[in-house]
Amino acid sequence: MSDVQKIDTDRQNLKERLSELNIDNQKLSEIKDRFRKAISDGLSNNGPKSSLKMLPTYVRDTPDGSEEGEFLALDLGGTNFRVLRIQINKNGRGILMDNQVYKMPAEVMTGTGEELFDYIAESIANFLEIYDMKSVKLPLGFTFSFPCVQNGLDKGTLLRWTKGFSASGVVGEDVVRLLQEAVARMNEEYQLQVVALVNDTVGTMMSCGHEDHDCALGMIVGTGTNACYMESMQNIDKIAEDEDLNAEGQMCINTEWGAFGEQGELDDIITEFDREVDRNSINPGCMLYEKMISGMYLGEVVRNVLVDLVKSGDMLNGKLSEKLNSKGEFETAFVTQVELDRTPSLRVAAQIFRHLGYDSPDLKMPPIPGLRTDHVCTLADRQALREVCETVSRRAAHLCASGVAALLERILLNRRASGAQTDRNMTVGVDGTVFKKHPNFRRLMETKVRELLPPDARITFRMSHDGSGKGAALVTAVACRMAEKNDILKSCRLSL
Repeated sequence: MSDVQKIDTDRQNLKERLSELNIDNQKLSEIKDRFRKAISDGLSNNGPKSSLKMLPTYVRDTPDGSEEGEFLALDLGGTNFRVLRIQINKNGRGILMDNQVYKMPAEVMTGTGEELFDYIAESIANFLEIYDMKSVKLPLGFTFSFPCVQNGLDKGTLLRWTKGFSASGVVGEDVVRLLQEAVARMNEEYQLQVVALVNDTVGTMMSCGHEDHDCALGMIVGTGTNACYMESMQNIDKIAEDEDLNAEGQMCINTEWGAFGEQGELDDIITEFDREVDRNSINPGCMLYEKMISGMYLGEVVRNVLVDLVKSGDMLNGKLSEKLNSKGEFETAFVTQVELDRTPSLRVAAQIFRHLGYDSPDLKMPPIPGLRTDHVCTLADRQALREVCETVSRRAAHLCASGVAALLERILLNRRASGAQTDRNMTVGVDGTVFKKHPNFRRLMETKVRELLPPDARITFRMSHDGSGKGAALVTAVACRMAEKNDILKSCRLSL
């Protein structure tokens, strides 16, 4: 077989293998419908088991522009912990923020719960001292970006630790209570008025809602992925027996949509590449939707495709390097870098291949001391890498679009049921590194969402800015506004 024939055969085989990752609109619509069923089942106490947890957040409204005042916010979601002072001005006149970042020591992340919350309390004390605020008691929103079941706006029980945290004595406990106990151990050095415990996805929706009052859905597509939206109270069976809640209006629901697929909803599109990712993960059989979409896994999906192509002899002359055959060596950041590269020779792909043990003789790149490149790659190999990256990214964006479209259809359905069917304007607030940094993800996702929805639906996508900080303050501000409104209504009733 000539070199030209070999290249043509390899390209045909590449096309056939990648066809498994292409999902047409008919199948995406089917997935959207399965998603809608999972939403309904998750909201019901009596329906079939759902892969979506559909957790009530007790956030009862989005910003309307009348919020104002000074608030504190805490942001715990990784190795950095933030304390913020946020000034919200009325009618869209801006938000002013001061903040301090505190490095979370590894020994605190993995020590005891008491040590963790004492460190948080000490950091808050330091912040209040810097800004001369120890005598001031401001309403506080606490963004706690770990899976919780909330039993009220200011009550949340940790389900499990993620992101490298394993502090003992916290799982199964109310994290707001643990924070307040830690503050009490500070010998009344200061006081906190914790108004709201906030999920980072909810914060994303609220921060965008402050700028755009049509925002009724928040989404994060970064290392992980999740979404929340505003649901009619009458549809939420999980809180139907709570006598303290007004059954009218709406509540924000945290879908925990990364788990979609755990009831078999994605079985007909999951490939062997995905199964390999799942088998080698810390939670096999769980978070299947997230493993096909989020930044934690996209690079590994690409690597599995490349390994398959090499083993079949359709790429890299059938030579599999030790690094390419090792889990985690193809980072999701590489996917973005490859797709950003517009040079004819695809030099970025060549640099990534060199990291994986393949030289590009046609580019005559200078050697790097200590870096072994026992194999070679050609321009055709680099082009194949680009095509693999584009295909995996496109599938992720389109699958994400199915979930967004399902939630937007749910919002439209609720509006029709409430008599507001003429309101077709909907804004999606989005955060996360995949959405923000990938060169094509946003465009691909937005285009597909519009294809999957009725043509008269008017959809806007808005980038969130500091949802975990600003969003927590806005949840707190909205709660204060609604509490003040309820107090006025009670006073009016008493005077009648």
